[in-house]
Amino acid sequence: MISSKVHAILDYLVGVLLIAAPWILGFADNTAATIVPVALGASTILYSLVTNYEYSIARILPFNVHLIIDFMAGVLLIVSPWLFGFSDHVYLPHVIVGIAEIGAVLITKKTTNVIRT
Repeated sequence: MISSKVHAILDYLVGVLLIAAPWILGFADNTAATIVPVALGASTILYSLVTNYEYSIARILPFNVHLIIDFMAGVLLIVSPWLFGFSDHVYLPHVIVGIAEIGAVLITKKTTNVIRT
């Protein structure tokens, strides 16, 4: 199990990775293949900033809700190449990061030591 503190660090790292992946991996063509990870990366950073856990600036969003959003984002990443029709161009980065995101949710302790202020 990983702590909410480690999960918080992973959230910000994954957010940045998702935003940068299209350029790092060469599929930055302004199609859904690019837009999906960039949008999910940006949203991950934003909702992480307001989650009730360590390394947040406003503890508004309950951690359990955060984990549900992470899980749904992972599912969306996995299915996005087929859902948005770019699987013939690129799919592996989306699937790998989606599986990793779901895995992180499943192995994260569901409680934090942070008290909403």
